[in-house]
Amino acid sequence: MKQIILGTKNKDKLRELQKLLKGASVRVRSLADFPKRRDVVEDGKTFAANARKKARLYSRHTKGLVLADDSGLMVSQLKGKPGVYSARFAGPGCTYHDNNRKLLRFLARIPKAKRRAKFVCVMALYDNGRFVNTVRGECRGAIAFEEKGKNGFGYDPVFIPAGFSKTFAELPPRVKNKISHRGKALKAAVRLFRTSAVSASR
Repeated sequence: MKQIILGTKNKDKLRELQKLLKGASVRVRSLADFPKRRDVVEDGKTFAANARKKARLYSRHTKGLVLADDSGLMVSQLKGKPGVYSARFAGPGCTYHDNNRKLLRFLARIPKAKRRAKFVCVMALYDNGRFVNTVRGECRGAIAFEEKGKNGFGYDPVFIPAGFSKTFAELPPRVKNKISHRGKALKAAVRLFRTSAVSASR
């Protein structure tokens, strides 16, 4: 059985990725298993740049197969923002609620038809410091007028996926995971490391 290390410090993201990987026939480890690691500064201009930087550095440190992602929300009315700054949209030390509140304030006078947005996730796979590949997943939808729901994290309470009338945070996790940007990217990543000549479990 192959072993994969999830290159994220975000506990909510880690928990979601672990759920998505159930049944994938891989041994999943987290960065908590490598306490002496160096933290990575996410200063890339794109999701792919950040994902590759994290995966590369964590893979070099752990000498293993690392999957790291960068994801965020892109709002058409805001010319693609918050984008790579999604996690810190409302400033340093901000909470999920702070980000959502700022986004809703920016779109306060924007009608439903012009509230289009999409979630984007890029995952990078590195094996013992060597680049394997990147994969991408997207989920299109719109921004709600207020926060709704208690599931998920981040912008889930304000994002309504296309074809649904409820936010990600209102949908059951199993439904969200089937259509989410992260779910789509991870399915592609699983196919990738199942077929690639990457390291076996150490």
